[in-house]
Amino acid sequence: MTDHTESIRREMLETNQPHVDLAHADKRYTTAEMSAEFTVIGFAAPFVVVRRKADGVKGSMEFTHSPRFYFNFAAD
Repeated sequence: MTDHTESIRREMLETNQPHVDLAHADKRYTTAEMSAEFTVIGFAAPFVVVRRKADGVKGSMEFTHSPRFYFNFAAD
């Protein structure tokens, strides 16, 4: 299976884009906070696919590795 997003995601990681995006995020979650509100479906760094527990809405979030924060939930 070919991942057409891999080169874009790698470039985002190499240029530290998730940390830039984190600086502008309205809400950020620690791992514990994110896990309380969302169920993780899968990872494709720097993104995570989640389902919001409150209403079952599926979406994605960005995350940083260190420190680990999740942010910018976008419903699909």
